[in-house]
Amino acid sequence: MRVIVTGGTGLIGRALTMYLDARGDEVIVTSRRPRRSADWPAGVGLVKWDGETVTSLVPVLAGAHAVVHLAGEGIAARRWTAERKELIRESRTRSTAALVEAFARVGKRPSVLLQGSAVGYYGSRGDEELDESSDVGEGFLADVCYDWEAAGSPVEDLGVRRVLLRTGVVLAKEGGALPRMAMPFRLFGGGPVGNGRQWVPWIHLADEVGAIAFLLDAEHTNGVFNLTAPECVTNRTLSRAIGRVLHRPSFVPAPAFAMKLALGEMAELLLNSQKVLSSALVAAGYTFRFPAVEAALRDLLGRSQ
Repeated sequence: MRVIVTGGTGLIGRALTMYLDARGDEVIVTSRRPRRSADWPAGVGLVKWDGETVTSLVPVLAGAHAVVHLAGEGIAARRWTAERKELIRESRTRSTAALVEAFARVGKRPSVLLQGSAVGYYGSRGDEELDESSDVGEGFLADVCYDWEAAGSPVEDLGVRRVLLRTGVVLAKEGGALPRMAMPFRLFGGGPVGNGRQWVPWIHLADEVGAIAFLLDAEHTNGVFNLTAPECVTNRTLSRAIGRVLHRPSFVPAPAFAMKLALGEMAELLLNSQKVLSSALVAAGYTFRFPAVEAALRDLLGRSQ
């Protein structure tokens, strides 16, 4: 299978590319700054794409079987100024619109588009259980996800199977949230953020990649899928699990007001509560490698029982 991965040099895209290449797929990665590192598979193609130009993308899509669209500015890369928020939104909506236009211009077009999104779609909802049928929420992230998903909907009119990947907090040793979450615990200063009662929809990187590959292959699937582990936990439960795995205390709280002072509006990434269920993914037949958070943390943080 020939698979195009946009944004393939990011945390998820890189891991997915490695996985698909190892199983024998032909993978082409698009990136604004393509760079082949020493451990990058020799068989993987790297193509420069600015995320906006349609004409340069058309020959890349021609003859491909599938596209996994993960391109977009990092949500937590820096403080959310008005300019930064616009860049986060535009990098997703404009690249998706350009991708749809490229699909329309290709004669032999890919049959499936797996489009990135996030659980930010649901907004902060307290203890409400959220599945794929839940309505869009409120706030900046919810607005971004709504517009992001809407930008890709016209591809379905072309007869393309579209799968929306609403991803939770991806736990990985290579980067993302976990190394930053674990650091205070390593320094004996870890604990819950805010009141600790907010729900954290997480997923191990291995299951993020496994679920994407599963949905890529499962031709009967389409529509929205929450990519989150079956065991959604509160921030306090997650903090205690990190403490146990690292053999560190977990009672030093990070007050909500301090997070808001330090991060501004971006603090909602830590303080929002989203009890997200992966109902559609489980119903489709995917089996999680790491359904429980403590086992996932033990795998990623390198401590045995």
